[in-house]
Amino acid sequence: MLSFLLSRLGQGILVLIGVAVTVFFLFNVLPGDPVALLAGQRSDPATRAAISADLGLDKPLPAQLLGYLNDASPLGIHARDSAAVARYGGFTLLPLGSNALVLKAPYLRRSFQSNKDVLSILLDHFTGTLWLALAAMLLAAVLGILFGIVAALRPHSWLDRTLITTSVLGISVPSFVAGILIAMTFGFYWSHWTGLNLTGQLYETDPFTGNHLVLRNLLLPAFALGIRPLAIITQLTRSSMLDVLGQDYIRTARAKGLSAYRTVVGHALKNALNPVVTAVSGWLASLMAGAFFIEYIFNWKGLGTITLRAVENLDFPVVMGATLFIAFLFVAINIVVDLLYAVLDPRVKL
Repeated sequence: MLSFLLSRLGQGILVLIGVAVTVFFLFNVLPGDPVALLAGQRSDPATRAAISADLGLDKPLPAQLLGYLNDASPLGIHARDSAAVARYGGFTLLPLGSNALVLKAPYLRRSFQSNKDVLSILLDHFTGTLWLALAAMLLAAVLGILFGIVAALRPHSWLDRTLITTSVLGISVPSFVAGILIAMTFGFYWSHWTGLNLTGQLYETDPFTGNHLVLRNLLLPAFALGIRPLAIITQLTRSSMLDVLGQDYIRTARAKGLSAYRTVVGHALKNALNPVVTAVSGWLASLMAGAFFIEYIFNWKGLGTITLRAVENLDFPVVMGATLFIAFLFVAINIVVDLLYAVLDPRVKL
């Protein structure tokens, strides 16, 4: 187990390094002048030179890349002066002359627009994306497993064919198209019946009562985001249930006189849910990444909204930081899913 975990961590670190190098070179070849964005078009040459030196833009591109990787890594080599301590913080693990090996929070530079720390910006918006992804995943898992069981218990019936056709349609329609249709239909044209808004936040501020939770604002974006995993989980549950229901031990349970409920819930469903649970766990990271356009459509405060606005404003540190953040989530969740799969199914060897 330990060797597997160390191996997966090593692979994950290589993936993150590859993502960091890719996004660095990608955004360094795009048009735009970061110094002009920070200093303004009328700034004097001395101010522009100082900003360029602070960002490391006065160095060759390979040196800039090494500097970005050193800043973004939790382990970095930094100067021991007061300015470096104020910027990076953390703990000194090993003195190296005037430098030191430091354990710190990743430093993803500062926003060109607000001059705020990029990591703090991402963490402020991460909660909204996490709640949206969890709500979409919960909706997709509950309804998908239910629909899959119903379809498997009535194979080749009109209900089975309807669910399968609907699930194929759910897989085929892009999430941003489904989001626009759902927002316009239930949040605009039928809003007087549904009571739902076209846009809204999880928390709304009242001048007298302060912040309060508004769960109805979560329904439409969560439903739009969860359509595709709902369709996939429905088909996966149906296929897995049909395979399990054909096993000998299910026929034996029925021959012993067990009720249909106990046969399905106590025997078939338990063994059929292993691939479904793994799919649900793996979809969480995908939903967090796929929430970008859904958040933009519903004006939801999350990583997607802040990233797309950063793209519009050429705020490259925020875009690069969001890309690395999502890549880290993918790596971390995939490692957890691999471990979870081995725990759920003893036949799987790490």
